[in-house]
Amino acid sequence: MSDMATAIDKHEQATDDHGDHGPAKGFKRWLFTTNHKDIGTLYLLLSLAMFFVAGIMALVVRVELFEPGKVWVTPDFFNQMTTMHGLIMVFGVIMPAMAGFANWMIPMMIGAPDMALPRLNNWSFWLLPFAFLLLTLPLDKELLSMLGRAIGISIFPGAGPAPDYGWTFYAPLSTTYGPDSTDYMIFAIHMMGISSILAAINIVVTIFNMRAPGMTWTRMPIFVWGWLVTAFLLLAVMPVLAGCVTMMLMDRHFHTAFFEAAGGGDPVLFQHIFWFFGHPEVYILILPAFGIISEVVQTFSRKRLFGYIFMVWANVSIALLGFLVWMHHMFTTGAPYAAQLFFMYVTMLVSVPTGIKIFNWVTTIFKGSISFETPMLFALGFLVMFTLGGFSGLMLAIAPADYQYRGSYFVVAHFHYVLVSGSLFAIFAGVYYWLPKWTGHHYSEVWGKWHFWLTAISMNITFFPMHFLGLAGMPRRIPDYALQFTDFNQLATVGAFIFGFSQLIFLGIIINSCRKASAGVNEHLPNRVWEGARSLEWTLPTPAPYHTFATPPELGHETH
Repeated sequence: MSDMATAIDKHEQATDDHGDHGPAKGFKRWLFTTNHKDIGTLYLLLSLAMFFVAGIMALVVRVELFEPGKVWVTPDFFNQMTTMHGLIMVFGVIMPAMAGFANWMIPMMIGAPDMALPRLNNWSFWLLPFAFLLLTLPLDKELLSMLGRAIGISIFPGAGPAPDYGWTFYAPLSTTYGPDSTDYMIFAIHMMGISSILAAINIVVTIFNMRAPGMTWTRMPIFVWGWLVTAFLLLAVMPVLAGCVTMMLMDRHFHTAFFEAAGGGDPVLFQHIFWFFGHPEVYILILPAFGIISEVVQTFSRKRLFGYIFMVWANVSIALLGFLVWMHHMFTTGAPYAAQLFFMYVTMLVSVPTGIKIFNWVTTIFKGSISFETPMLFALGFLVMFTLGGFSGLMLAIAPADYQYRGSYFVVAHFHYVLVSGSLFAIFAGVYYWLPKWTGHHYSEVWGKWHFWLTAISMNITFFPMHFLGLAGMPRRIPDYALQFTDFNQLATVGAFIFGFSQLIFLGIIINSCRKASAGVNEHLPNRVWEGARSLEWTLPTPAPYHTFATPPELGHETH
């Protein structure tokens, strides 16, 4: 098979052969590093830790919903768990994981020695741990206070509740009535936003200025294109979120009334501003996932990606249309009929470029020499279940029908089918795909497939019944429910626990590969770990050296 780089074995161009400039030792390596691979690893490890934190919160929610009437946790604590689960999964799991892939892979895919702004890169990561510490601090104090009360010791006796108004933190619940911890959340969001903006600037500058000679726009991997579009989305909408939470802070402490009806403000204004950020945020979470799936599908189909140019323009179209659909989240707020019609039609229009991507992936697979390693299984799971999530999204786009679905468990089901089988499955696929290149060790395919099948089956057991709960009228974000909803809720809770404990397999695979890598065990894997891999990173030795492409690589004739 031909390859993008003709100089596969010219490691004097691609690597630091003698190890003269290897990583520093100890903690300072990770604190002060400016190496894109180290920073990518830090992002991925933070995402992994937050994944299990948010997962435990989800299991607390599902335990409470196992049966009606039974109170395992207080309604206040239930609301805190639902709020923090959503915030951490969006801002603490998916976004850092995608940033980790970007840092690790973009320089290697475009033939750059590092990110364009390495010190800024370090700072953009180290803002995040402190942001999440600030976000979870009220919850930590609340948990310690509860533990103290349980054993008769006064620990943080005045500890107030964590944010408890849902991950969308609608005003006036979060402004007039929000707990003191809302201020923690506001400043944490500012820190996360600064981190995202800095990372986006770095990615844009790197892709524009540091591509290897011959790496034209039509030769860039789709993953790089996905992140380029995502970076521009981040630059456009993160300031909007920052403005929104700043207005919240002003309402809470400086006697303004942006969102307070009694002072002449409008709570619906909050929803407009939030969702102008919030819907492009969905594509911030999913466009890098599309890029990962594109890389995996063409590798394990052993074919070039069908319709490369159409895939690129689909990315751009999705991003642009994403700015024109925010109000489909607000059909029930009394919007004028003309506005409802406009946003309904534009929302349906978004399905066209998304459908192009689905068609191109399926066509790439068609008559390919397919093999079913773990990354491909997760990619196929993504294709099937993300498509189901898209169909329920089209149902929600229809304004008259949305009055039935809005605020129900149908929305919960749709959202999780899009983000779990969309973003999360793509993250799993990407980790399994690139893990041998990162560590130099091949994970166990048997355990990888166990992880896939348990995750895919339990994901459907958990979220598919929620469609029926929503259609039957069960509201979301409630700690108790009517008796007729019991069976489906119990099924969802069983599925959630299987899903949660399945991720311990994933954790074990990661730990095993990292342990072998740190012990210096060498499996002598080839540069091209996967037979069908085409892009530039597969021309590097395995594991990828600490420094790569000190001299730009020589590119061959392959277009992408």
